[in-house]
Amino acid sequence: MQDLYLPIKYSHTSLAMLSLLGFMIRGWWAIRGAALLQQRWVRIAPHLIDTLLLISAILLMIILRQHPGNQDWIAAKLIALVIYIGFGTLAIKRAPTPTSKAFFFGLAIMTFVYILGVAIAHDPASWLELI
Repeated sequence: MQDLYLPIKYSHTSLAMLSLLGFMIRGWWAIRGAALLQQRWVRIAPHLIDTLLLISAILLMIILRQHPGNQDWIAAKLIALVIYIGFGTLAIKRAPTPTSKAFFFGLAIMTFVYILGVAIAHDPASWLELI
């Protein structure tokens, strides 16, 4: 299973960037009120990408024998992920005005940047640990 570490790690990071790119596009469309958000592929693709992202994360935890119970940084990533999903849902679907969608979109992006910092530093302090 250790032989699969690098391909899974690269898949995980690639899927995370693809997920972010898709979110940024959909966030822009939501703020602008674009009809593209209603297309079937736009509603399905993020779920497929995020499911593969989650599977790759679980596989990495298994391979490395690291999980939220023994690694604070993984717990921090999971908590921040839930917050990111909440902000993202508000930004794309639930917020009533373009201004509020933009506000939650900004919070979601900031949360993603925090998650990225935690992943790089392997520390809940995120980017502060790297300074």
